[in-house]
Amino acid sequence: MNNNEGIIGITMGDPAGIGPEIILKAIKDDRIQEFSNHVIIGDANVLETVNQKLDCGLRIEVVDSITEVTNEFGIVNVLDLDNIAVESITPGEVQASCGKAAVEYIMQAIDLAKEGTIDAVVTAPINKAALHQADFKYPGHTEILAEQTETDDFAMMLHSKDLDVIHVTTHMSLKQVCETIDQERVGKVIELADETLKMMGQQNPKIAVAGLNPHAGENGIFGDEEIKEIGPAVEAAKEAGIDVEGPIPPDTVFVKAVAGQYDIVVVMYHDQGHIPLKLLGFDSGVNITTGLPIIRTSVDHGTAFDIAWEGVAKDISLVEAVKAACSLI
Repeated sequence: MNNNEGIIGITMGDPAGIGPEIILKAIKDDRIQEFSNHVIIGDANVLETVNQKLDCGLRIEVVDSITEVTNEFGIVNVLDLDNIAVESITPGEVQASCGKAAVEYIMQAIDLAKEGTIDAVVTAPINKAALHQADFKYPGHTEILAEQTETDDFAMMLHSKDLDVIHVTTHMSLKQVCETIDQERVGKVIELADETLKMMGQQNPKIAVAGLNPHAGENGIFGDEEIKEIGPAVEAAKEAGIDVEGPIPPDTVFVKAVAGQYDIVVVMYHDQGHIPLKLLGFDSGVNITTGLPIIRTSVDHGTAFDIAWEGVAKDISLVEAVKAACSLI
């Protein structure tokens, strides 16, 4: 190994998606090795097939132990689960076998991180339909990680150079969002925002909390969640010493954050946070699961089945995810 701190375990994601491709591209361009030692948790035959198809010119090196990991240019360290027949894969199609394989990569990575064999987990994209076909009824990575680490208080954070957001709720209907938001949950996510930014090197993060309703409820005219739940959570966090403001109308809070007035925005639901961040940094955003006993970051895009194994997928988000993981280590 080289002197870079930390070993990053990178899961291969859905074998039929762009995961294998973006991993190989990042390693080919020496962009992962710059920050950390890496081991790919996936299938060596799939990686070799994509390596040859895209003429990456890399050497796929199967390791039996993390101690065998090297950080040499042109080497792809692979912890080979050998759990799918490469000839059975149709790139760009939803397949139960690929969903099952993807979950097994994640489970293995979690186990390695829990025992301290690797220092962080970076995940390539999975396909929810493939997971469900394989009888894994998870909404996504976040819920798998939370269950396998026995974590109750966690949140999805999206990180980019222009904007950071962290979600009170994620994969649920808007009707459920209104029923789910309460003072305790909002307060916990404010705490997680503060803790995570401090882990990433910001000594005194300034946090904004978005309202749920138009104009943050307009003093109860358009809804009372801000009065009953969100506002009291903000006040309690202030009393605990956190630099936080809100609830702030959702149509102005992101403008203020991008201008530098706030370091992160606590958002109430999935699209409230995802839309502005992806508008500003679609290729470079990073998904961070906060509150876990292990470090986990991810690309903020999907499997891109329409371009899988074609050599056109961008690896920017994966590289940024590795960088974020290293900063958290």
